[in-house]
Amino acid sequence: MKKLSIKDKATALKKLKGWKLVKGRNAITKKYKFHDFQSAITWMLHIALYAEKINHHPEWFNVYNNVEVVLSTHDIGGVSNLDIDLAKKMNSTFKKGN
Repeated sequence: MKKLSIKDKATALKKLKGWKLVKGRNAITKKYKFHDFQSAITWMLHIALYAEKINHHPEWFNVYNNVEVVLSTHDIGGVSNLDIDLAKKMNSTFKKGN
């Protein structure tokens, strides 16, 4: 696994609705807003099970119906294809579940 180049990150982010770079850090972030707390937690559980399966875990913060996510591959100190794949999964699951 290796870090994505600046060009590859930019290309990937163009295809990831709502995701952006984290200032001062080699990571990407997005805020999700759900209908209610139960929807947010159900989505988080679904993503947590997927993340465990691929052994790639997000940093996230939940307050009621809001979930803020930060993705970075800590082993390499930056954004990798694992982060992009997990972001895609989060986006596609969010659309279906909210």
